[in-house]
Amino acid sequence: MVILDGKKVSNDIKNEIAAEVKKMKAKGEKVPHLAAIIVGNDGASLTYVASKVKACERVGFESTMIRMSNTTSEIELLDKIDELNNNPDIDGFIIQLPLPKQIDTQKVLMAVDPDKDVDGFHPMNFGKMALDMSTFIPATPFGILELLDRYNVETKGKHTVVIGRSHIVGRPMSILMGRKGFPGNSTVTVTHSHTKNITQITSQADIIISALGVPNFLKAEMVKDDAVIIDVGITRVADENSPKGYVITGDVDFENVSKKASFITPVPGGVGPMTIAMLLKNTLLARELRH
Repeated sequence: MVILDGKKVSNDIKNEIAAEVKKMKAKGEKVPHLAAIIVGNDGASLTYVASKVKACERVGFESTMIRMSNTTSEIELLDKIDELNNNPDIDGFIIQLPLPKQIDTQKVLMAVDPDKDVDGFHPMNFGKMALDMSTFIPATPFGILELLDRYNVETKGKHTVVIGRSHIVGRPMSILMGRKGFPGNSTVTVTHSHTKNITQITSQADIIISALGVPNFLKAEMVKDDAVIIDVGITRVADENSPKGYVITGDVDFENVSKKASFITPVPGGVGPMTIAMLLKNTLLARELRH
């Protein structure tokens, strides 16, 4: 069994990006600039955005964090997005989700300039991805592809089962794993909350990508020997024995499933660190496309 070490791979990617930025600075060129908008005071969102800013500093990017109050109107947020769309110094930007109830998330994501949409959420970029055209791939699926690539996990002709159909992970992963090329060329089955006999389906899978958000959902009896397991789930589970009062748990019963898997991602330290690394990679790409 091989651990797909997202922490190590993400550090490798950051080092590679930092080397590219160093070359830009040596030539007197503009370095990539990533902006992030956060609306409200959600603790998890603030922590996540802060980690993105820290990652930018590490690789030599410029970064801007824009904080807006929980009472921000949809119009105010759209005005701020328009400002970033038209700011030539900003190469890419993200809007941290979730947004307050008074704001239409889909309307906001549609307002982002597709050329600065480093999250890869705009319908134009999603459509390009589906058509196998060059574009921004959503960071978490992009990170999964990179892990499979760097560990040389065979995907051609394999049966991939995706658990979950969100626009952020499940649906794009189903498209990407079925595309021509590597990683890809697999036969994909998408399962979700209405799927019947899910164990029968997962037990036939060569590769399982779980993005359900249900702690320890995938049990050992649901997995065949030597399957590749990608755990995207990340849930805080109360734990009195933990100093923080909780532990981070994935969708997979790691202790038991790992005994049967050929490759598996841990939680934490698997897919999570890859997401920020690939956001940086998308920002580098945005800068190259704009300059």
